[in-house]
Amino acid sequence: MRKITLSNGKTVEVECLSCVLTSGLVEPDGGVIFETEYFHAHQDVAYPIRGLVILASKRHIKCFDELTEAESLDYINILTKIRKAQREALGIEYVYYFYNEDTTHHFHTWMVPRYEWMYEFGRSVESVRPVLLHARNKMNDKKNVQEVIEAINILTEVLNK
Repeated sequence: MRKITLSNGKTVEVECLSCVLTSGLVEPDGGVIFETEYFHAHQDVAYPIRGLVILASKRHIKCFDELTEAESLDYINILTKIRKAQREALGIEYVYYFYNEDTTHHFHTWMVPRYEWMYEFGRSVESVRPVLLHARNKMNDKKNVQEVIEAINILTEVLNK
């Protein structure tokens, strides 16, 4: 079991965070943004950044090459749909995408928006970790959390039309 601190300050003990999120045992702040037979999209539970979406497989796998053909097609279609909604509904101009295979969670992709305030931490991929930590440690105020929830609601509405 691992102890994980969520962006809202709550702590959960789980073997696999993705398992409890994709199964609905733990609901991320704002709920599920979009869901298909194979994937689950939600706001990152640890970092309160407006429009930061995690796209996670429902199946407990770690790598691209473990996706079935149907999952691969679903993945790229959902990723594209979410990105379009980020741009058109939230005005997010740039996004960094991350996926790693040595995670303790399911196969998942982080879709991290880039905002002007983030550039004080740099313009490269190396700036992302300090940005995430800044968000977790300094952006849990009521105003920012409300903006994150509003973005979740907008994405949920747009993606589920």
